[in-house]
Amino acid sequence: QVQLVESGGGLVQPGGSLRLSCALSGGIFRLYTMGWYRQAPGKQRELVAAISTGDTTNYADSVKGRFTISRDNTKNTVYLQMISLKPEDTAVYFCNGNRSAIGLMFWGKGTLVTVSS
Repeated sequence: QVQLVESGGGLVQPGGSLRLSCALSGGIFRLYTMGWYRQAPGKQRELVAAISTGDTTNYADSVKGRFTISRDNTKNTVYLQMISLKPEDTAVYFCNGNRSAIGLMFWGKGTLVTVSS
């Protein structure tokens, strides 16, 4: 069974930086499109960034230029580097891995990012 485990969340001041990590186990990481989603209190879960098996990336407009998604297939890990954080970035961040061609999708349990002074 595929498992995704996020780490790296925490409390940071506005303008600060954090790097989230998500490690995949139980599956062939390089075959998965990986994504980061977030859910703020009272809001729907939204896509933040995604990276394909061929390293094509896409970002939500709200994070373009501030967040960078990357993957290391040798470590079975996807990263989300976040800079210039804003209070509105406060949310639980979830890692997602999917192989849409065969109908597989998995979620991590999430890691909380709080941006506050």
